[in-house]
Amino acid sequence: MVTNHDFNSKKGPPYRDITVGNLLTRLAESLPGNEALAYADRDLRLTFAELEAEARLIARGLMASGVEKGERVALWATNVPEWIVLQFALAKIGAVMVTVNTSLHAHEIEYLLRQSEAGTILTIREFRDVDYIACLREIGAVGEIRLPDLKRAFFIPRHVDEICPEDLAPYEELRRRAIEVTDAELDVRESLVTVDDVINMQYTSGTTGFPKGVMLSSRNILNNGYWMGIGLGYTAQDRLCLCVPLFHCFGCVIGVLGAYTHGAGIYPIEFFEARKVLETIERERCTSVYGVPTMFLAEMEDPDFNSFDLSSLRTGVMAGSLCPEVLMRRAIDEMHLNEITIIYGLTEASPGITQTKRDDSIEHRTQTVGQVLPEMEVKIVDSVTRASVDPGHPGELCVRGYNVMKGYYKNIEATDAAIDEDGWLHTGDQATLDTDGYVRITGRIKDIIIRGGENISPKEIEDLLRRHEAVSDVSVYGLNSEFFGEEVAAAVKLRPGRSVTDKELRDFCQGEIARFKIPKHIRFVSDFPMTASGKIQKFRLREIHEVESKK
Repeated sequence: MVTNHDFNSKKGPPYRDITVGNLLTRLAESLPGNEALAYADRDLRLTFAELEAEARLIARGLMASGVEKGERVALWATNVPEWIVLQFALAKIGAVMVTVNTSLHAHEIEYLLRQSEAGTILTIREFRDVDYIACLREIGAVGEIRLPDLKRAFFIPRHVDEICPEDLAPYEELRRRAIEVTDAELDVRESLVTVDDVINMQYTSGTTGFPKGVMLSSRNILNNGYWMGIGLGYTAQDRLCLCVPLFHCFGCVIGVLGAYTHGAGIYPIEFFEARKVLETIERERCTSVYGVPTMFLAEMEDPDFNSFDLSSLRTGVMAGSLCPEVLMRRAIDEMHLNEITIIYGLTEASPGITQTKRDDSIEHRTQTVGQVLPEMEVKIVDSVTRASVDPGHPGELCVRGYNVMKGYYKNIEATDAAIDEDGWLHTGDQATLDTDGYVRITGRIKDIIIRGGENISPKEIEDLLRRHEAVSDVSVYGLNSEFFGEEVAAAVKLRPGRSVTDKELRDFCQGEIARFKIPKHIRFVSDFPMTASGKIQKFRLREIHEVESKK
């Protein structure tokens, strides 16, 4: 077992098989003066030594505030600097960081806080059309707290003049209270944290319609970041423009841990704006950039794209959905991303499973998702018999290795359904594996819709639409979209004698679910195509919709 003290602290990166909290300590001792984190628009630049000092300060403040080892701590914020500080501070004290999608509404955050049994939440005021503080007041998560497990709520300001709401504690209180806990006491707490302790929980939608809390350890996510960083060829000289959300594994694992395990610096964008990405790459001379295909497309379609100097770029990650060959060629030619890679994975796998090589052909980087990462196995099985299939034959992709999650929080039944008795995680994705080891994703056995990298549960939307007085039944499915990969579509059957417009149904969804979940396409149907056993055939709904849209 590797502990926090089983290392030569001066040995430089790359690092693996250590805790997330200890990773920053090692970087502070081996690369103290290297720039770790920078937000030019906030005039903030931190070296690894400074980031470690800040993370330790906040860790002591959290301890002084009563946050215990193993406590679930929800973080509901955009890519603010405090996010990355808290990622390491919470890991150092053995708390479990529960990442929260920034688009959630009141009933969604209430479900997450209740199901995770979170004892603490840290949040910003708002993002886009969602007022976080109003949501928390509505569900009794602040003031006279009504949630059974929640004890404390902290407010993270996004600028120095922002006033803390009266029913939350200011983030600054963590700094003030740090004096109550000594460095020695923090060291003792950190020494108790092992690489196999759960330190991260991310909620992912499932076919049940209720998001499940994926429990991940340092061994899961730090080693996964390490191997993907190897695939990207990262060194301490690399500089990552990180514009994907930190609440996703794409941000906090492939991004933060992929970079930091190799000593690379991170230059985040608080929330995606194509122009800010281009400005950051040029100003900071970034060597790497991440995104889902729609992000790269938005960057290249900026009207002033050609005025930016992106010649410092060499690599990056495109993930979230399959990359069209035309877009990949443009990214290589127009953004200097000759070594860009494709990564396939899912939250339950920490998340990376496969990755293309930096020198793979365009065909491999657009028609496959690469080969399995080191220290894990993949196989393709018949989804019914679970017997392995021959190379080139489609089946369900399964993975086994250090990266498989510890399980779903408080959901043994779902965990047992996902991970079999031999340790194989069944992804629910249909794929083929060729004789050279390249994986092609051919479809999804699960019904999950992936829109711009966001996982969307059809059942959640179906349950909401069925609450409308005019709706008899509904089936939600994904339609192909050149921009988002998929768009949400709904086939709606009305009650006899009732009428409603598609706009009225969308308005009904507003404020109830995140905007990206609201169906863009709504068709009214008299009946659904059914199987012999009485199940709706969603693939037929897609086919019918696509045919009708071409008329």
